[in-house]
Amino acid sequence: MGDDSGPTGDGSGSECDRGGPRGDSGYGALLRDARRLLPRITAVRREIHRAPELGTTLPRTQQTVLRELSGLPLTVTTGDRLTSVTATLTGARPGRTLLLRADMDALPQTEETGLDFASRTPGVMHACGHDTHTAMLLGAARLLAARRERLAGRVVFMFQPAEEICGGAQPMIEEGVLETPDGGTVDAAFALHITTRHPSGTVHLRPGPQSAAADMLVITVHGRGAHAAAPQRGLDPVPVACEIVQALQTMVTRTVSVFEPAVLTVTRVTAGTATNIIPDTAEIAGTFRTLSDATRKKVRDGVVRVADGVAAAHGLTADVELPDVTPVVANDPGFTDLVTRAATELLGAGRVRLLPHPIMAAEDFAFVLERVPGAMAFLGACPPGQTAGQAPDNHSSRVVHDEQALAAGAAVHGAVALACLSSV
Repeated sequence: MGDDSGPTGDGSGSECDRGGPRGDSGYGALLRDARRLLPRITAVRREIHRAPELGTTLPRTQQTVLRELSGLPLTVTTGDRLTSVTATLTGARPGRTLLLRADMDALPQTEETGLDFASRTPGVMHACGHDTHTAMLLGAARLLAARRERLAGRVVFMFQPAEEICGGAQPMIEEGVLETPDGGTVDAAFALHITTRHPSGTVHLRPGPQSAAADMLVITVHGRGAHAAAPQRGLDPVPVACEIVQALQTMVTRTVSVFEPAVLTVTRVTAGTATNIIPDTAEIAGTFRTLSDATRKKVRDGVVRVADGVAAAHGLTADVELPDVTPVVANDPGFTDLVTRAATELLGAGRVRLLPHPIMAAEDFAFVLERVPGAMAFLGACPPGQTAGQAPDNHSSRVVHDEQALAAGAAVHGAVALACLSSV
């Protein structure tokens, strides 16, 4: 998230935000070039899709990225703690620095799309479209390298592992992805996320909170084991755990305003080893999502209060762990306006739309936006013959993205960079 001195959309923001699209920006040529690149972008996407990798270690994907970047006028480095790639394009004139980001990791699930380029790795699948993100950013690197003479400043291409476990952005930041060789920092940042919720080739975003903060919850209820036929001799944690699950739902609906969104979902309850044994413990695990620091704190405090209180009412105890996952994705208003204008000039009126409300999914690009003003946008990629919002979407084993949208995505990256850094 940007601080109070960041872009506001009223002319007081960064130079990046005051740049904006121009009549001579050449966006028509940019989109035509992206469409000519589409076969290569698609081929790279399919190569990555066939060989998905998990977490922080993505050696095959990293090598694909390095191969595609070779020969371009870029300074390329790789990560020490994870298989990240950072590539920097320096424009013909000094200026600001814009970061463009793509995530590269897959999900631990079995693909059921039936595609001829489906995953060949059992139990692993690119179900969130990170293969498309990587391919589009590689395409954007080619488009912008060909336009280097028009750039005043630098473009940093951030290829990030471990977004699905929200463990990749922070190490890349710690290793210097937001720092510039002259001792400065990146001035603005942009990312695209593909989805079948919207028509193919359309762009969707909103100023302010766009995606939720995510927290985990793990509650261990401690009782005392006994024979199932004599529950009075023990302290049964199972019904207490069930009561805590129900009380958590009531806590959210009765303590958090309906105008301050919060979603709490218990996804796992684990207890016991046999049908005739009351276990010593029961474990509850899940997640909660919020859109503000105040609501986040209220829910965190409420989880502890409910778990401790319900357990104590039955003579048991509860240990509560609330690991942070990722903060809110908060789009800077001024930079959101720049993206909207650039994408509209590129794609045409009606192809760029304001999201009516945030979504409660999380994204660790939030760690970048905490430090740098910028924005994330969604790229529609509903397949032909299917209805946007009804087709299988990200994290489904059957999700299929329309590859025709990848040209628009690569060109949007390019248009945002030209709008931010154009020197002519």
